[in-house]
Amino acid sequence: MSLDSTQTGDGNVLESTLAARSKPPFHIAVVQNIKRFARTKPLAFSGGVVIVAMIILAFLTRYAGIAPYDPYEVGVASKFGGPFSDAVLGTDQIGRDILSRLMFGAWVSLKVGLVSTIVGISGGTIIGIFSAYMGGVVDLVVQRIVDALMAFPPIILALGLMAALGASDRNVMIALIAILLPGATRVVRSQALSIKELDYTLAARAIGATGGRVIFKHILPNVMATYIVLITITLGFAIVVEASLSFSRSWCPTRCCYLGRNAPNRPEVHRRHIMAGRFSWYRHRFGGVLGQLLG
Repeated sequence: MSLDSTQTGDGNVLESTLAARSKPPFHIAVVQNIKRFARTKPLAFSGGVVIVAMIILAFLTRYAGIAPYDPYEVGVASKFGGPFSDAVLGTDQIGRDILSRLMFGAWVSLKVGLVSTIVGISGGTIIGIFSAYMGGVVDLVVQRIVDALMAFPPIILALGLMAALGASDRNVMIALIAILLPGATRVVRSQALSIKELDYTLAARAIGATGGRVIFKHILPNVMATYIVLITITLGFAIVVEASLSFSRSWCPTRCCYLGRNAPNRPEVHRRHIMAGRFSWYRHRFGGVLGQLLG
């Protein structure tokens, strides 16, 4: 009997040893998973590579200074320069390098979009859980405020807030948070209402668990999947809205290099450039393409 037990134990040790030896190192496993993902979902992999490359490029532009030229440097003699000359993507109407301005604009868009998305979705998650758990008058008041904010078109609400608060990075983040928070509140509230009525939540309340414990131990962990999904699908929308606001000249001065500022100028300016034979199609095409890729 003891011999059989010894043999069984030795067999288990041998199997575990072989399994440990057959398991690849962490870095090899990561590479294998990436290859498998690229093979099974090539479109998603390609999009992820583009986004990661742009994020890295934006950070290097901001902190390593890899832009070829100063985005604010004016060169009147080289205005409307074509692509693939001294400036890779050409120059604008006052001789500023378009590539450098796009690289700096990508950093600003990512910063504003990411901060406003995280704050807006996090705030909406907190308010949604609190509203669902409290119920009654509190839930009614919160949802009516959410309805009032969602009644405005997002761009109109953002423009109104920018007009009231003034033009700055902080204020455009506030405007974006005001746009994103109501939708996140509504989605998380509906999820929290269903979790609130599940058996384990009711059991926790029945044995005397406090409201804070129920929220942080039972409701919040179960809405994190919804929170992550909201972050991922909202970031692109926030970047597009930020570019739209900068395109409308509502929050950045004329000399700033945000993505929306690389879009076409006013119609009368276009007409003058066309009549003078100086219309540069490339000036805003690259900015529009980059904005769509980030969004």
